[in-house]
Amino acid sequence: MVRLFTPYGEYLRDKFGVKVQKLSVNAGFSCPNRDGSIGRGGCIYCDNRSFTPSYCNQSDSVTEQIEKGKLFFGRKYPELKYIAYFQAYTSTYSVSLSRLTELYCEALGVDDVVGLVIGTRPDCFDKRLAELLGEIGCGEKKVLVEFGAESSHDETLLMVNRGHTWQQTADAVWRAHDVGIDVGLHFIMGLPGETHDMMLRTVERAVELPVSSLKFHQLQVIYGTILHRRWKNGELNLQLFDVDSYLDLCREICDIVPKSIAIERFTSSAPAELLVAPKWGIKNYEFVNRLLSSC
Repeated sequence: MVRLFTPYGEYLRDKFGVKVQKLSVNAGFSCPNRDGSIGRGGCIYCDNRSFTPSYCNQSDSVTEQIEKGKLFFGRKYPELKYIAYFQAYTSTYSVSLSRLTELYCEALGVDDVVGLVIGTRPDCFDKRLAELLGEIGCGEKKVLVEFGAESSHDETLLMVNRGHTWQQTADAVWRAHDVGIDVGLHFIMGLPGETHDMMLRTVERAVELPVSSLKFHQLQVIYGTILHRRWKNGELNLQLFDVDSYLDLCREICDIVPKSIAIERFTSSAPAELLVAPKWGIKNYEFVNRLLSSC
């Protein structure tokens, strides 16, 4: 059977030599499109509660959050190793390089943590930071970077108040690549105004860059976000995916992405109490099973 795509877990096993689990960390960062640096209000679709695990409490230290995460996963998989995922908001923003070094090294100092994934924005990743992460990740413990790119279309990025351009994403990817850091890109499929062809063009542009992994999910309307309010008031016309139409798109995505680039996931499932639409009621692994069985 021809393999449809390379799973992210396989990529991580090859990278680290063992089975690893990402553990999210909330270190109390903000974003430049929230605090007035480049904008206010943040991305119109964003509510960090929709993707932050229950063990991530900002009032806990990095070490405490990781230890709670280890308990969460370790009961079922006692032999797991872990990579600390600085996920919430922009994990390279608004603090000094020395403070970032402290936070990242604290995470790497926790037992069974073998690496880091730094989630950030492409416009918050300068040369000095790239060099720092390259130095931290040059030994046994590896550092990966995940950029929230969301789209390759500047008109979309402007509409959703993202505050950066596609060129800034491309520049950041190359900046990380030049110091030996593996890069992942995150995209949202179905953003306001985007056509089917625009979404596929984003994937085509992404695979032209030196990336190791891609992460996709369908647009979700989260209660209380700017997107929700504008959609409810009739200011935005959203074409939300149903499962079948999204399966069709993901098959085309897999045709574009070479097997040398892993796909981390295709869907996201916000908590039921926050999710307005679309309400699919399936997890990513269930979606992947449908995707594989339909090909």
